[in-house]
Amino acid sequence: MSLPSPGDPATGHDRSGRSIPGPGMRYAAAKVPEVTVWFWVAKLLTTGMGETTWDWAALALGPVPAIGLSGLGFVVAIGLQLRAPAYRAWTYWFAVLMVSVFGTTCADAVHVVLGVPYAVSTVVFLIAVLAAFGLWYRVEGTLSMHSIDTRRRELFYWSAVILTFALGTALGDLTATTLGIGYAGSILLFGVLFVLPFVARWATAANAVALFWTAYVMTRPFGASVADWVGVPAARGGVGIGTGLVSLVALLAIVAVVVGLEVGDRRRAVAVS
Repeated sequence: MSLPSPGDPATGHDRSGRSIPGPGMRYAAAKVPEVTVWFWVAKLLTTGMGETTWDWAALALGPVPAIGLSGLGFVVAIGLQLRAPAYRAWTYWFAVLMVSVFGTTCADAVHVVLGVPYAVSTVVFLIAVLAAFGLWYRVEGTLSMHSIDTRRRELFYWSAVILTFALGTALGDLTATTLGIGYAGSILLFGVLFVLPFVARWATAANAVALFWTAYVMTRPFGASVADWVGVPAARGGVGIGTGLVSLVALLAIVAVVVGLEVGDRRRAVAVS
């Protein structure tokens, strides 16, 4: 049996399609988690917390300070994630959480500060998401979560993630407020749209990567609609618990899930060793 070819460094891939190091490309092996039920639980919790945290901060601090603080937190979290040599649950989910807050900030600031209608910002963010995925696929030839194994792919991944958060935020606000569906109606709408890719994956031969990213985008308006419905006053169609309390409860739940993931990862590492 002959050994596999090391591939051509000029293309950045070996014959199996796996990336090989080249100029400007550095391995970032296993920098994202396995996609399990707990992945989706953590993702939904971060989307809800991102929504209510922005709402609380914008009211308590003002939009401009809230934008500055969320931007600073985003830079710190992404910096820690990029510097990490391998996937760690707390580093990854801290980055996702701050992307959630900052993505919400970007979408809402466009509306609140600049006065851009949600219908317009939704279309703009949708085009940006499609452009990000298109460029990523054109350069790397794949959008798979399982292929985030170089620095360049990791940068493509996080760029796409933050744009999906911004898109989901604008889309959720569009249905809940502009279209008058309300938070409860939006929960039902986006809950169905979130579940459909899983049904399609089970019942059809549809592309798994496309279905994953479809579900990923839908987690944002789905989780945010739930958090808004629980947090906002009854006059706005919610339960009225308060956005600050919802953010705190979501944070505690995220910490519990991430601690569980971290402990599980360490146990598997010990078992393997």
